[in-house]
Amino acid sequence: MPAHSADATTAEEGLAIQEEQAKLDSKFATDVAMQNTLLTPRFYTTDFDELDAIDVSPVREDWDALIAQMEADPNKGHFKKDESWDHVDWENMDPALKKEFIDFLISSCTAEFSGCVLYKEMKRRGNNKDITQLFQLMARDEARHAGFINDALREAGVAVNLGFLTQKKKYTFFRPKFIYYATYLSEKIGYARYITIFRHLEAHPEHRFHPIFKWFREWCNDEFSHGEAFALLMKTDPKLTSGVNVLWIKFFLTAVYATMYVRDHQRPAFHEALGVDPDWYAHEVFTKTSELSKQIFPITLDIDNPRWQRNLERLHRANVAIAEGKKQGGVAGKLKQWIGSARAALTFAALYTIPAKKHRVPESTRLEPAY
Repeated sequence: MPAHSADATTAEEGLAIQEEQAKLDSKFATDVAMQNTLLTPRFYTTDFDELDAIDVSPVREDWDALIAQMEADPNKGHFKKDESWDHVDWENMDPALKKEFIDFLISSCTAEFSGCVLYKEMKRRGNNKDITQLFQLMARDEARHAGFINDALREAGVAVNLGFLTQKKKYTFFRPKFIYYATYLSEKIGYARYITIFRHLEAHPEHRFHPIFKWFREWCNDEFSHGEAFALLMKTDPKLTSGVNVLWIKFFLTAVYATMYVRDHQRPAFHEALGVDPDWYAHEVFTKTSELSKQIFPITLDIDNPRWQRNLERLHRANVAIAEGKKQGGVAGKLKQWIGSARAALTFAALYTIPAKKHRVPESTRLEPAY
């Protein structure tokens, strides 16, 4: 077995290495990763038989090219510390930054591992060679990412017990089409987020307060490839991106964008240390993701509509009120949570009702990472 998850050629190998290291992992990080809220990454399960029945014949040429690219494994061995890994002074890091950065790493690790668990299960349950091969390759990548983040967390004295998460975290059932929409968007928005931070720190290295950001370009290229795979899966059935399903696409676009905005605004010290204004960052990521999603979705959200930013800010304030109510406790705290939740629901509805922009979807979905 390889000594490091970065060198593992399968998800199983990578997770076995993490399992061995889990003896040192912390209860705190695992408890945070176990949380199930609207803003925390979830674990998903689905109808694996329906997935297994997919016929990729309509996109065979693009499919084989993508699989060949993933099998070539350009990032094997990349996700581990090397001589360019700077020393991190965790002891003297600003306490607010340390708290938010650890939260960011735990959330990222959980999200990556969530993909690994879902993809690995599809590989285990399926018989369709095309589908099982794809999910095995994607599970391999996500296991590496999660392992690499855990390595960074161990330096801070915390890490997530990934094996415990697999067994104990609550799973949410989504129909395959909802898995496509949600996972496609999470992979593409992941690419947009990581490459935006990478390019910003390339121009402003003085804000690179941790070495993990140096690995973001190759990381986001994996995310990009995974998004391409889900675009091709949706391309096999035109019904998935037409008719009433366009309303579902709009729902997932709105939910993913809104969740990102609210979550990022919970980390002011983190973004200040990066030298990034969260509002600028959100708009930049939404713009990139919208451009990319034109490859398969027939609509994009009107993120320049004045109602868009105004309601995102309202959603953020509602989320702050919910958190304050939770902290306050008692009857008054519960009331504050309830009012905050009602405001959040109404605000989400206001975001959803902003008219979307329509466009013609291109014949070929394939894109290359260009940002």
